[in-house]
Amino acid sequence: MQQRKIPLRRCTGCNESKPKKELVRVVRSPEGEISVDLVGKKPGRGAYLCPNPACLAKARKAKRLERALEAQIPPEVYQRLEQQMEEAQGGA
Repeated sequence: MQQRKIPLRRCTGCNESKPKKELVRVVRSPEGEISVDLVGKKPGRGAYLCPNPACLAKARKAKRLERALEAQIPPEVYQRLEQQMEEAQGGA
């Protein structure tokens, strides 16, 4: 039986390749709205982050998410990401 290939994505914060399911996706919809995609299937341009606040801080400082999504990111999106990462770490 063949082994299934695990899709890898690169974290914009730490630049490490990890399985897609382990990362958080931030997506810019065709309308230009930026949101967090927990399912990983929303249409639009996506960027991936580790569920680690340090990776988010690196990506925010260097504006890597803005470059990857080719759009300005409002502070509310960063706050939502921080909140979700804190919840994920608290539950684990």
